[in-house]
Amino acid sequence: MRLSADLRAFEARIGHPFRQPALLARAVTHSSISSATRPDNQRLEFLGDRVLGLVMAEALLGADGKASEGQLAPRFNALVRKETCAEVAREIGLGEVLKLGRSEMMSGGRRKDALLGDAVEAIIAAVYLDSGFEAAKALILRLWGSRIGAVEEDARDPKTSLQEWAQARAMPPPSYNETGREGPDHQPFFTVEVRLANGEAESARAGSKRAAEQMAARALLARLESAHD
Repeated sequence: MRLSADLRAFEARIGHPFRQPALLARAVTHSSISSATRPDNQRLEFLGDRVLGLVMAEALLGADGKASEGQLAPRFNALVRKETCAEVAREIGLGEVLKLGRSEMMSGGRRKDALLGDAVEAIIAAVYLDSGFEAAKALILRLWGSRIGAVEEDARDPKTSLQEWAQARAMPPPSYNETGREGPDHQPFFTVEVRLANGEAESARAGSKRAAEQMAARALLARLESAHD
């Protein structure tokens, strides 16, 4: 099988020339365009998720020999969550080479976190099946890069941390309200406000409600903690 020019360029971006090009072609094929002769990437995504988890668990253990399981778990979750996988996918231009059905393209599939996250896991599995665990491990460590060393800050879920901050001061949980929505249906941007019972509030804008909530909570928490330093 000969790869198209865009997939050959993608190979170069991720630093892995495939010995079995059909694996890469399958990894970038979404179920919206799959057929009997063109299998999708769902089974690869299932495998890639497990390979990613093993590599990250091993990397975290090696990076901090004194961390407890309770400290390692949130770091692990921050590294393998769908949003992080989607960030990696965007950095390597994975969305540009995805093979999607018309309906998925029209709905902005190339920018969706869930679709991008699944696809990058499928790429990991494709490399694993093509060249073995060590090749997949090298790919993951290369693509995740400095995230592994900087994960301590990312491991703090801002919504949970803000709720704990409020509870420690006998306040009810923060409230989140969508205050704005812009853009077309296939690429909306949401503005969300988070507010505490004492009147403290922050707003943030993002491509999903969940991301906007996280950003608003992070901004408010940072301001509150700075004020009490």
